Amino acid sequence: MALELFHFEGKQKLSDWRGIHNKKADRTIEINESVKLLLRRLVRGEDRIKLDTTGFSCHTDLHSELCLVNKPVRIDNSGLTIYVPSSQSYVNRTLKPYANRDDGTAMSRVSPVKIVNGDVNAPACRITHDAPAVVFSSGGFTGNVFHEINEVIIPLFITTRHFRSRLKFLITDYKPWWVSKYSKVLTHLSHYEAINPAANGNAVHCFPGAVIGLVYHGKLALNATDIPGGYSAFDFKHFLRESYNLKIKNVSEIKREKPILILISRKKSRVVSNENEIVVMMEELGFEVVVTRPNRMSNLNKFAALVNSCSVLVGAHGAGLTNQVFLPDGAVMVQVVPLGLEWASTNYYGAPTKEMGVQYLEYKIEPEESSLMQTYGRDHPVITDPASVFAKGYYAARAVYIDAQNLKINVKRFKETVVQAKELIGRSSPLN
Repeated sequence: MALELFHFEGKQKLSDWRGIHNKKADRTIEINESVKLLLRRLVRGEDRIKLDTTGFSCHTDLHSELCLVNKPVRIDNSGLTIYVPSSQSYVNRTLKPYANRDDGTAMSRVSPVKIVNGDVNAPACRITHDAPAVVFSSGGFTGNVFHEINEVIIPLFITTRHFRSRLKFLITDYKPWWVSKYSKVLTHLSHYEAINPAANGNAVHCFPGAVIGLVYHGKLALNATDIPGGYSAFDFKHFLRESYNLKIKNVSEIKREKPILILISRKKSRVVSNENEIVVMMEELGFEVVVTRPNRMSNLNKFAALVNSCSVLVGAHGAGLTNQVFLPDGAVMVQVVPLGLEWASTNYYGAPTKEMGVQYLEYKIEPEESSLMQTYGRDHPVITDPASVFAKGYYAARAVYIDAQNLKINVKRFKETVVQAKELIGRSSPLN
């Protein structure tokens, strides 16, 4: 689409909302028809019809909630209240703009946004913007890179990329460290500085339209046929390469005597107690091994470049494997699968690799390689029947298999998987 379609015509009109005394100073930007079309892509069926006819529409599914406004709105920072003008009866709706609404713990960390739709007394504008707002939260499970990418960054890309940066982010539960960490992503999706509503709590911002909430496609997933259509994991990886200025597109472009293997080291749970032995084995196979700990991964600008230069990424099931999004095409990810975590390992980190252009291997540990064997004994249901533990609920199972399990890997057996990873390096497409 031609770039000029994303610029506003600059039309202005006086607000006719009730309760405004100084109309001369209270001007709002009229939304451009091309931007209405872009908003329209975020809904389908009856939701789209409602947006077209009323200017306001919401869609709710298991993981997320999304509301759209294609006419002027006012956002009162003091109470996180969004006023949507309408001749219809007053409707009050509360929404938490974070893509994990099925998880009560995550959502307890997300501030609600109140949407008031109808013929109401709205506060006067103090700051008027000429681009639509996108309202989302940096609360929830941020602080964990999997949740940051899965529930904020990918949904933000899916929701906003087609606007070509002509929109403004209003971030609730604003965390300066998070905004700094993902500054390259935010600045490549919006031409404007993000708004922290807590920084000017008495301000009322006026926008020509708004998106409240983000679109979610699944765990580390981008489905080209889903709303808004057209964006795949390939497109997201290309966007990341642009944002972080990553040089290597395909692993075949890496010209090194020894390929780099990044080993993600854990220090709290799922710790590999014989990590040094593993490193020696990998080096003997001809890898340059880079052992990476969480503090190194926190500087995403530098760490993304490191991951982009490596041929193999290895780690036990955990958030660090989310960094596969920075791997060059054809690289290999090896996931060490702890006892009881087969389903989570495959669905959280294994399944997305194919769409990301990454080759994938699993190393499933034997009971003897788990600390749970020493804790419970070979015949305990924790060892013989993990499904019975999961039947008690997620948090009961998490306490055992995620929080209390460490590993001592059989080096000889694991060596076979690392050899296989080395043989796969350089393939131009992922394994079938």
